Amino acid sequence: MSAEFSPTLTKRGGPVFSTYEEWVADALVKDEASGAAEWKRTDESDIYDYRIIRRRFEELKEIRETSDAERLLYYLKEGIHGNMAGMGAPKLYSHAKFGTKDLITAYVDEIALALEALDKSSQIDTRHKLDLCRRASMGFGRTALMLSGAGSLGAYHLGVCKVLHDQGLLPRVISGASTGAFVAALLGTHTEDDRRQLFADESLTDKISFQMPTEGRREVDLYDLETLLRNLVPDLTFEEAFEVSNLHINIPVAPQKANQRSRLLNAITAPNAMIREAVLASCAIPGRFPAVTLAAKNHKGERQPYIPSRTWVDGSITDEQPAKRLTRHYGINYFVSSNANPLITNLGELGADTPWGPWVQLQQSMMRQWLQTAYPLVMRSVSNSASLSVLARNWFSVATQEYKADINIMPESRYLRPASFFETLTVEESEALFAEGKRSTWPVVERLRVTTTVSRKLDEILMGHGIDTLIP
Repeated sequence: MSAEFSPTLTKRGGPVFSTYEEWVADALVKDEASGAAEWKRTDESDIYDYRIIRRRFEELKEIRETSDAERLLYYLKEGIHGNMAGMGAPKLYSHAKFGTKDLITAYVDEIALALEALDKSSQIDTRHKLDLCRRASMGFGRTALMLSGAGSLGAYHLGVCKVLHDQGLLPRVISGASTGAFVAALLGTHTEDDRRQLFADESLTDKISFQMPTEGRREVDLYDLETLLRNLVPDLTFEEAFEVSNLHINIPVAPQKANQRSRLLNAITAPNAMIREAVLASCAIPGRFPAVTLAAKNHKGERQPYIPSRTWVDGSITDEQPAKRLTRHYGINYFVSSNANPLITNLGELGADTPWGPWVQLQQSMMRQWLQTAYPLVMRSVSNSASLSVLARNWFSVATQEYKADINIMPESRYLRPASFFETLTVEESEALFAEGKRSTWPVVERLRVTTTVSRKLDEILMGHGIDTLIP
């Protein structure tokens, strides 16, 4: 890898593993050596009410094993909560390298077994079982994956998604801004079998790289983006893509003009909009790529402009992580973020788990509030200049966005040259980013598995009866 690009500034020490299984084996050994394994085996902690969880676990197991479906239904109606007795506290996943309290893992697994037993029982009318699952699904909530802008570094997101896909943990709701929009579109326009084959393809990074020509490094241009989309993303509408992939993909786009509002394009808000143009718009960094007129498919199946009077630019400007809109559209309450945006990953490092981390986060929050207060005053002062109004709006939007999720996946490395995010990469550089995306995801896999066990089981049962709770 060239010194010019080199993604490594500082890197955590320790061995580099080639598979998740190798990483898990090493993490378990380290947990034994540090005492974290004993901490996991012991119920007690002041972080959650272990007495309640122990009692509910034993009661639920006893009821399930007696095969009393009526009693099981009653018990489940009052006991499916994601943060029962504080068991969802993030601190419970910071003590060990792998997993959390064995009691919590056993309890959520027992709920999943109980739901499965209830679904198979002939003692309860199907209508009552599905009513329980629908209400529990709404109350327990759902998970979304948010992919940040990443310039040329989209291979990092693919590494993250490969791990989640291979572990059966890829959320069905995925948003992507800028380069993240391309990765979301790539996943959301292919079937499950196609995605499995995609991630098994050893030449994947070769296919998705902005290839560096023989004459040397150059900036990525519009032709590069259009070529990638043409070769890898089928020309589908958002509605057609959902029917193919069973994934809800979401692409934020920002208006070029200051007096217009941003949009989150998906199969709910813009079912007839074409995905390729949406990705191009979300990648249209002002000053680097031209604004894009979106396209749609009309009632005759013909392509036509979508809102022809407006043009759109990079979705990262206004809504890189559209958590509020995802919550409104799909009932999401648990967010996983893959963030390779250098402006954000370095800010994220400031808020890491350090003695001064909470203080830094407080300062960041106060700064966002101050900027939000100052925004109207600044906009009035530049109202006579259209270009300054757009520039000010974009700057304030980027500075005041919330970039934290429940689970934040960021590169272990910190990148040296911001200009490299807009340049072509070698296959080796893309492969290194892909591998780093996988390594960054491994430490959160078990946390995600435990915290989504119940919601995934509810989805499995409902979809087995032909019910998709994500469709309004």
